[in-house]
Amino acid sequence: MEISLAGKVALVTGVGPNIGSGVALALARYGARVACNDVDETAVKACIARIERNRGEAMAAPGDVTAESAVQAYIGEILARWGRIDILVNNAALLGGRGVLDETAADFERAVRVTALGYFLNTKHVGRAMAERGIRGSIVCISSSNGWSGTAGIIAYAFHKGGVNNFVRAAAMDLAPYGIRVNGFTPTAPNPDNPELLAERARAGLGTGGVLTGGPGGIGGPAGDEPWRRPSRWAGQRPPMVPMGTTGTPTDIGHAVAWLCSDYARLITGTDLVVDGGARARNFAYAPAPAADLAGPLPLIGLDETEI
Repeated sequence: MEISLAGKVALVTGVGPNIGSGVALALARYGARVACNDVDETAVKACIARIERNRGEAMAAPGDVTAESAVQAYIGEILARWGRIDILVNNAALLGGRGVLDETAADFERAVRVTALGYFLNTKHVGRAMAERGIRGSIVCISSSNGWSGTAGIIAYAFHKGGVNNFVRAAAMDLAPYGIRVNGFTPTAPNPDNPELLAERARAGLGTGGVLTGGPGGIGGPAGDEPWRRPSRWAGQRPPMVPMGTTGTPTDIGHAVAWLCSDYARLITGTDLVVDGGARARNFAYAPAPAADLAGPLPLIGLDETEI
């Protein structure tokens, strides 16, 4: 089975240097022309450059996903240039945050707004563009393991990612009569593999790992030093807690999203695809093995040909 997205046009929102850039690159490497959206035009330019140096075709689609006029404008520009949109990947979101004892109303509302309005507006207007043109397209909404299970220290993120999961099911029902598929995709804390991002982390004195190699966090307030505070997050080494020893990279996510958007997945809609090394499947009593005792996954099939 050889996946090909040749002839298809994709829009990816939130093409920051980790997951968004990785998904955009994968869609391009599988043959799609990719419109790159982000509120940060520097991120858009970097994503386009990454796609083009890997022999793909891309265009800029900058704009705020929470502003309906901006969404309509960049969708209009994509249609004017390429005449169609076959694939939408809703990825724009705000990471991080605080726990329920410390999050502010303003930051909670802002985080929820980006995902809620961003996913809704892009799905609405891309869905209409597909339906009007008789395109039986694919819409993928990036969720998170935090949307399926309780996680301390990120109450707004957990709230809006949980909402993504039922948005997918409802939108899938709305768009099924048009042959448009809507699915969720759940990664968890992927390790960066974007060469520019890795170089940036190296300059900052950080390792190559992602969220999983960070220190403890999510204790609570501005300082977390009130006498009544109690720890709320596991502060030990996290990679061994993943059954396969790794949660993978944005390239792993990109391969799977590309397949989900291909014609081979023509009857898959209203569901969620999990790529996380088994992290979500494990029971609370799972006993992690030492890294040396894990075979690990097969070698990664790379997509970025840049020498690091």
